[in-house]
Amino acid sequence: MACLGLFGLTLHTVVEKTKEIGIRKVLGASVQSIVKLLSWDYLRLVLIASLLALPVGYWVIQQWLRMYAVRTEMNVSLFLTPIAMVLIIALLTVSIQTIRAALANPTESLRYE
Repeated sequence: MACLGLFGLTLHTVVEKTKEIGIRKVLGASVQSIVKLLSWDYLRLVLIASLLALPVGYWVIQQWLRMYAVRTEMNVSLFLTPIAMVLIIALLTVSIQTIRAALANPTESLRYE
């Protein structure tokens, strides 16, 4: 469900920035730089949300594990693996629209100006 929201938000942003993308392409921007420009905002927000969720997740897991007689140690990979997976899924979701916008013909977006 979150990926659908992210996809819709990305689609809205790409539609709003169509002329900017066209101008950047005419001025010589590469597809990679356009994708990076559009993707970085969303990935930064996902990363900030993940970093804010880390202490809450750690505290909840500690409280939950306290109820058991046999305890296990938590290591860093228990937290970094889900964050990496969320970032990869967000990157794939955002990349679909940003790559399509970056590969579009700039004359189509600038035709009516």
